[in-house]
Amino acid sequence: MSNNKPIHRIAVVGTGVIGASWTSLFLAKGLEVVATDPAPNAESRLREFVASAWPALSRLGLSPGASLSNLTFTTDLAEALAGVDFVQENGPERVDFKQKLYGQLDELLPPDVIIASSSSGIPMSQIQPGALTHPERCVIGHPFNPPHLIPLVEIVGGAKTSAETIQRADAFYTSIGRKTVRVKKEMQGHIANRLQAALAREVYYLVAEDVVSAADVDTALSWGPGLRWGIMGNMMLNHLAGGPGGIEHALQQLGGPMAAWWKTLGSPEMTPEFQRKLIDSVHLEVGSRSIEELAAERDELLIGLVQLRNKRQETGSSNTAVAE
Repeated sequence: MSNNKPIHRIAVVGTGVIGASWTSLFLAKGLEVVATDPAPNAESRLREFVASAWPALSRLGLSPGASLSNLTFTTDLAEALAGVDFVQENGPERVDFKQKLYGQLDELLPPDVIIASSSSGIPMSQIQPGALTHPERCVIGHPFNPPHLIPLVEIVGGAKTSAETIQRADAFYTSIGRKTVRVKKEMQGHIANRLQAALAREVYYLVAEDVVSAADVDTALSWGPGLRWGIMGNMMLNHLAGGPGGIEHALQQLGGPMAAWWKTLGSPEMTPEFQRKLIDSVHLEVGSRSIEELAAERDELLIGLVQLRNKRQETGSSNTAVAE
């Protein structure tokens, strides 16, 4: 496998919500995309999604050569894979399905084409046994929804994934403006979803126990720690919380109380009654707003935050260059 192989043409396998979002991003970065999905009306739904995402991507900045005309669609998997440089797979979250699919991909693709899975939780070691000939080119490239707006990509190798594949995947995602993290050990749910799951467990517990409403817990998160998490991660914020003493002082002062809180965190069970309490509280918060209205509000704020962070990063990079 060559580290120098340029990536210009992407096969997007599976064009549901995640696949359609990836497609939009790849097109906005000036790449050619051939998409494939056997589902009825998949092409029309994909093109509608890309068209609706294009104004937001235009605001974030299109790369030279970016065009909706660079998208082609086929239901024929072999046709979709012909001449591609990279595959982004977005099939159903079932190990048996993915193993069968990876057997087909492995047979149809040249050995230097990386196969990256968007799987949100299945470890690559469970998927790549399907790729009997070249399992070393299979890797997790897990985005955060929606991928065309949120830059995070988690890169996770399986037991047989080569270091070269991880490096090439990292370089590719970085080249199109993604913020990558290399997960060193396979875990169910990777990293970001595990963090979400840990927080969701306590959120659901507090709502179900009538400690707080869905509306109020969302206010507490989005107008409290969520604002800080939008600009810095937990570890850096802990470092700041320690003042001049940094993380060392923060752990000395807050470590004990936090460990005591851990012992009182809830461990709810997803019973029908538990779920009904969550559902009822969420619908009170939603009111008459539609899913489309809420998604539009989310995306508008995401665009603003991404633009602000990109601007800050560019300013910081310029200042560093001057200082050097």
